[in-house]
Amino acid sequence: MEVINTLGRRKTAVARAYMTEGKGNVTVNGRDYKEFFPTEVLQFKVTQPFELTDTTGKFDVKINVSGGGINGQVEAVRLAISRALVEVNEENKPLLKAKGLMTRDPRMVERKKPGQPKARKKFQFSKR
Repeated sequence: MEVINTLGRRKTAVARAYMTEGKGNVTVNGRDYKEFFPTEVLQFKVTQPFELTDTTGKFDVKINVSGGGINGQVEAVRLAISRALVEVNEENKPLLKAKGLMTRDPRMVERKKPGQPKARKKFQFSKR
């Protein structure tokens, strides 16, 4: 099996995943994913696609992630891993799609507009 290269995004975070057959090692930016994502909730999000498709321990994944915060990064990683698993076996797609892992979440931070302090907040209005 050759290297499968996929991309995942969430907010401003971008994750590039390189998946090969192996023993289940997941490295993020050169570190183990348990070290990079310290809490159990974040670690669960990384392993969730493997658990849903019963492929835990079958693939090694190297991930480069940049931008955004830790939650955006872990969700970008999850999307990249899910897309790679679909490239390996097309039958994984309905399982992952049912749990919402194949959807690119389009929600982004709204830009600040001129003449306002924030995106939607307005300066105090004075009638007189």
